[in-house]
Amino acid sequence: MIMNKIAEYIKTERKKVGLTQEEFALRSGLGIRFVRELEQGKETVRMDKVNQALAMFGAVAVPGRMNLDE
Repeated sequence: MIMNKIAEYIKTERKKVGLTQEEFALRSGLGIRFVRELEQGKETVRMDKVNQALAMFGAVAVPGRMNLDE
């Protein structure tokens, strides 16, 4: 659930700045496979890499309690 929100945020922001997944991967220092899986909302991605992707847009994922009502 949380990963879906992060995935949508990254995909939306990436498109806003006009980057393809490949370009985003190169600029962020991430692999294209990781970017694809991240944007698909894969739940088992590494959080350090998620934060590396989010840093491209001045954001960071932080630990917190899940709201299961969402």
